[in-house]
Amino acid sequence: MKLRLGLRPKALALLETLAALGGYKARFTRPPSREGYEIILPSAMYAPWSSDRAFLEVYRKTEGKTLVDVYRCYELWQLVAQSAKVPGALLEVGVWRGGTTAIIAASAKANGIQDPLYACDTFAGVVKAGEKDSAYRGGEHADASESDVRRFLEGDLHLKNVRLLRGIFPEESGQTIADPYFRFCHIDVDVYNSARDILAWVWPRLSRGGMVVYDDYGFISTDGITALVNEQRRDRDRIVLHNLNGHAVVVKIAS
Repeated sequence: MKLRLGLRPKALALLETLAALGGYKARFTRPPSREGYEIILPSAMYAPWSSDRAFLEVYRKTEGKTLVDVYRCYELWQLVAQSAKVPGALLEVGVWRGGTTAIIAASAKANGIQDPLYACDTFAGVVKAGEKDSAYRGGEHADASESDVRRFLEGDLHLKNVRLLRGIFPEESGQTIADPYFRFCHIDVDVYNSARDILAWVWPRLSRGGMVVYDDYGFISTDGITALVNEQRRDRDRIVLHNLNGHAVVVKIAS
């Protein structure tokens, strides 16, 4: 049965949630604001983050330090744990206020990973915005301080496995990294050209079985990242996974 409801998207999403809680699978359609995009509300209800005490202890301290929701933060937490099976250091480009850096570093520590996490940011906002990025012009998200991030990670959370690097990556800060291999890379830079240059630097250094996680794949404002990830689907040395939470995860399967 189809119903035509004159409701706003948030109201429709609430109805779908209530239906799922009652054991029903409902899908209320609404016209997408752009072709290929629509509001997504999976009906699955398994939520391991809600009872993972170690994760929650760290996540609750990241309030105001990240724009990444709990679903993607928990996926980072779990993927870092999985990367313990692979040799190499860890890399994050796009630190902002240090929230996801804390999640990654704490998971690495909890899972016995001794290699460092290199956390890189311009601390001057988004760089390299171009024609493939419809919503970015450059300089966005400049409201973060390197000293505040360092204080948060080292002082508040006592995370000693983070190497915080300032500058455009890889041109300015990549040359300071001596580790030859990486197991995990989190790219959260919002725009195509910046993410492309990071990938070009890290992919030859990524161990087989290592992974690159793109934070911005599933969002209408970061269409440049979507384009970059989709271009990789034809490459035979990797598997590209689209998670409905907004992540894309690319796993290296061949050197």
